[in-house]
Amino acid sequence: MASTVNTPIIVTGAAGFIGFHVARRLLDRGTPVVGIDNLNDYYDPALKEARLALLSASPTFSFHRLDLAAREDTANLFAAVQPQVVIHLAAQAGVRYSLEHPETYIDANLVGFGNVLEGCRRNGVRHLVYASSSSVYGANTQMPFSVHDNVDHPVSLYAATKKANELMAHCYSHLYGLATTGLRFFTVYGPWGRPDMALFRFTRAILADEPIEVYNNGQMRRDFTYVDDVAEGVLRTADRFAAPNPEWSGDAPDPGSSSAPFRIYNIGNTEPVELLRMIEILEAALGKEAKKTWLPMQAGDVPATWADVDDLVRDTGYRPATPLKEGIESFVAWYREYYR
Repeated sequence: MASTVNTPIIVTGAAGFIGFHVARRLLDRGTPVVGIDNLNDYYDPALKEARLALLSASPTFSFHRLDLAAREDTANLFAAVQPQVVIHLAAQAGVRYSLEHPETYIDANLVGFGNVLEGCRRNGVRHLVYASSSSVYGANTQMPFSVHDNVDHPVSLYAATKKANELMAHCYSHLYGLATTGLRFFTVYGPWGRPDMALFRFTRAILADEPIEVYNNGQMRRDFTYVDDVAEGVLRTADRFAAPNPEWSGDAPDPGSSSAPFRIYNIGNTEPVELLRMIEILEAALGKEAKKTWLPMQAGDVPATWADVDDLVRDTGYRPATPLKEGIESFVAWYREYYR
């Protein structure tokens, strides 16, 4: 266990959905935050600017507009800050977008992550916590998904880049002793969310009296995880530096740990909910029924996600637990206020 409360922490993707919530939590507990974001236009930059405005109200928050794929700029910033802990949440997100724009994922998620790893290695960073994704489970069908399962069959390029991040991090843990912790997030939602995600899109469409697109006849199941639960999980793991697993063996290699200081955790609510049930809860919160356009399963998507969080509970004492109804009502309240 190591304390990271009083030393500056770099948070990449600080203007993003999860990055904003994590940065705000760090600032609230008195930890200085150096935020990095490139403020790209994958979705409305005004939403990112609004998140940044809230963070910038804190005197212990500083922001740098930076593309992590720019090697020299990234190296210079890491050298200037000299952080002990880095929380890397910047990425090109979204499964569907990766079907049409693969090059964006290679630049942001592979080149950018490589530059972050180098920034950590060359500046004595003690712990790198980074966002992976439940999408790495890909074609796996054994439920719930466990970090101890093999995940060698991703079904989207986005998922492949997240799996690659885990492999890259392991190499740096093994070769350079850099403690790395990868967090596989499960369908994160909540206030200040991403406009490309289902809950946000559905809310906007229902209020505008437009039809919502429901894939796979609404029979997909998702382990919806409230953003406050995710942020708490990030902070808990950031404070607990990854350590080698003394029982790890190459004869039966455990994918979730290593003989190096490397760990993987799932952060999910552990209660998969059918998409149609999520829509029912949203309709009730909005007081309005949705018009639905039924569509088949989309390429790169998976029928279900379900997190096994036993390792997270064992090592951090924390289990995400916000009920979906409560979380959706909080999101709707934020949406109505933000968009008037």
